[in-house]
Amino acid sequence: MRRHSRIRTVWAAGAVLALTLVTGCEGLVEGDGPTASEGGAEAPAAGRAVSPLRNPDGTGPGLAPVVGDGPEAAARKLVEGLRTKGRGPRTGYDRDEFGYAWMDSADGVPLARNGCDTRNDLLKRDGQKLRFRSGSDCVVVAMTLDDPYTGTTVEWRKQQASEVQIDHVVPLSYSWQMGSSRWPESKREQLANDPLNLLPVQGRANSAKRDSGPASWLPPNRSVRCAYAVRFAQVAVKYELAVTAPDRQAMLRQCGG
Repeated sequence: MRRHSRIRTVWAAGAVLALTLVTGCEGLVEGDGPTASEGGAEAPAAGRAVSPLRNPDGTGPGLAPVVGDGPEAAARKLVEGLRTKGRGPRTGYDRDEFGYAWMDSADGVPLARNGCDTRNDLLKRDGQKLRFRSGSDCVVVAMTLDDPYTGTTVEWRKQQASEVQIDHVVPLSYSWQMGSSRWPESKREQLANDPLNLLPVQGRANSAKRDSGPASWLPPNRSVRCAYAVRFAQVAVKYELAVTAPDRQAMLRQCGG
């Protein structure tokens, strides 16, 4: 009987270990989100990052590297098709020209009018181990983000909101200088809230980028630089924006051109 008892004990310990490996340690994560016993909601992970070449509408999560001769050739073809022109003056630019930040009412883009603001839509798209404010399936209060720009993992909590910022891949002021100053406001609102043009990233990396084009700033994580160039080009094509000649050259170089 002792032998059978030992076998049962070993089996039980193994089952506990297996359950731990499957469920992880989410119950140990601290933050301002409520625990399950307090009625907080948890969501499944957003999934692995996908290549921008396989994510043309921006509704898939993250920014996976573009690698291989075929994908890099497709990336170069996309970038080569971009129009170029000089960057115009910033005169008259104001963030409010693109609508109030993270509006849910920008028609013509995915995720609009779903009852959740754009910022939280993006946190849900790219974050993992999501935790929501009690009683909400929209407001994210804690998550894990695999930041594409730095290649690091950010354990984010809402009380340190600036640790994760939503980057406009094509900066709004860049678009203003390249022609969006002449667009109707509704089109500018689309650009500002289009998931194709938005990535949750490490706050410091986003602050370092400011309104730079690819010739002046690229993600520190070299493995996603071609993917970043593709995403920049996808936005430019969709919104019929030109880029500067140095920016196009820099984008081509990232994809083997």
